[in-house]
Amino acid sequence: MAVVEPSPSLGILVREPEGFAIWNGPPFPSGQPGIKLDRVPCTSAKFSEDGSKLMVTKSDSVISIFDCKTLKEIRSFNVPNVLAAVISPCGTYLQTFQKCSSPQDKNVVLWKIENGEYVYQLFQKNITKVTWPSVRFSSDETIACRLATNEIQFFDLRDFSKGFVNRLRVPAIAALELSKAPGSYVAAFVPESKGMPASVQIYACGKDLQSQAVARRSFFRCSTVQLSWNSGSTGLLVVVQSDVDKTNQSYYGESKLNYLTTDGTHEGLVPLRKDGPIHDVQWSYSGKEFAVVYGFMPAMATVFDKKCNPLLELGTGPYNTIRWNPLGNFICLAGFGNLPGDMAFWDYKEKKQLGTTRAELSVTSEWSPDGRYFMTATTAPRLQVDNGLKIFHQNGSLYFKKMFDRLYQVDWKPVSVEKFGDIEDLVKTVGSVKIDEAKAPGKGSKANQAVPKATPANPPAAKPAAYRPPHAKVAAAVQAELFGGSSSGELSKNALKNKKKREKQREKKQAEGASGTGGS
Repeated sequence: MAVVEPSPSLGILVREPEGFAIWNGPPFPSGQPGIKLDRVPCTSAKFSEDGSKLMVTKSDSVISIFDCKTLKEIRSFNVPNVLAAVISPCGTYLQTFQKCSSPQDKNVVLWKIENGEYVYQLFQKNITKVTWPSVRFSSDETIACRLATNEIQFFDLRDFSKGFVNRLRVPAIAALELSKAPGSYVAAFVPESKGMPASVQIYACGKDLQSQAVARRSFFRCSTVQLSWNSGSTGLLVVVQSDVDKTNQSYYGESKLNYLTTDGTHEGLVPLRKDGPIHDVQWSYSGKEFAVVYGFMPAMATVFDKKCNPLLELGTGPYNTIRWNPLGNFICLAGFGNLPGDMAFWDYKEKKQLGTTRAELSVTSEWSPDGRYFMTATTAPRLQVDNGLKIFHQNGSLYFKKMFDRLYQVDWKPVSVEKFGDIEDLVKTVGSVKIDEAKAPGKGSKANQAVPKATPANPPAAKPAAYRPPHAKVAAAVQAELFGGSSSGELSKNALKNKKKREKQREKKQAEGASGTGGS
């Protein structure tokens, strides 16, 4: 008989001014999370993409690596004047950038975490979001490359001392994005220049390195692009942003969503039903569908298949964020940032809405690795007040809440979805206990007290309440204030007590009146 391995436990990294701690993830047996690792002083902390390692910056010269299974420090690197550091997707390498004074100083260093030795060094004058990290890895760490002037340089992962072993010439290249697992393609962005349109090109890399692009898309009015690969490395979504909107409909410019496939079957715009900006786009875990939030407010949300055919309309509303859970069957549609924080939870398999709620002032939001919980957080320095985190069930009901004086970071510990069982079986085990937001653990604030409480699932097919004209609502409110009831028609305990008292007095008067009539 096959032995079924238990699902791994969840973990949450919580960083405050004093340092970070690792909590046990939900469900919380006692209503409060347990502590896996007590507070460790640091200035930053970051999990590797696969969740095997944790990089902790303790000062401007000390970076420590923790093993996530044992939560023990396994390596410490002393890097004076370090300005930036990043850990590779599978936790094999640490890359650091130091302040330097001359080109002779090789200030970018790639370290092998296993033995603590450096495997590659180079000089880089400064870093930006486009140029850092200097050495890029695919999610499975099968490809490593760097962006250079007019070319992409590829390394031999077995021996970095060889330097780059292959080069792909792309004149005027400004940015690149390696595909996820399998790491077999690279997307290159070339901006507009001298009347020539901007372009995004896809090239095969690794052993299949070719100088001819397998897919290409050109566009005018392009200031920046966002490149998003699917799992499986078969499709690339390109959000093209222009600083100027020629139609004068938007102060923030205009954006278009393009879709390219590595087999060349599709190179063009995604057919969207509403004009306006592209707010957010996300692939499903399987890489076979993607969801888009787009258009002027109220925005529209649509799920497409990999042939750009619409599969599901998620309605319209004050939304600019979409989060697809790792197992691909629950979707959270939300409006964060300058929007009120409305959230709608959808069951993608059943094609129905599960519930709605609100999480105001959220800075970060993400599903748990097992797809059962959705966590939002309000963090500093983005917001200096009302810092805290909330965890919701997949139907939008509030499960846990905690407030902090100052909260800098909250992250789920990454876990591969293959390690969890069937999500449908897991959902059945979710308890029906719903914590009222006013009674949730942690201290509240006036802003939070004024916020409507999280509501349980309210399917859209529910029968709406009967219409009540304004004068009837006012009359009901006045009656409630005078007699202690509620405007919905229900009576409080005091109102019931007073009602019974009045009925007894009425009966007593009637009895006295009857006896007086008989005596006369």
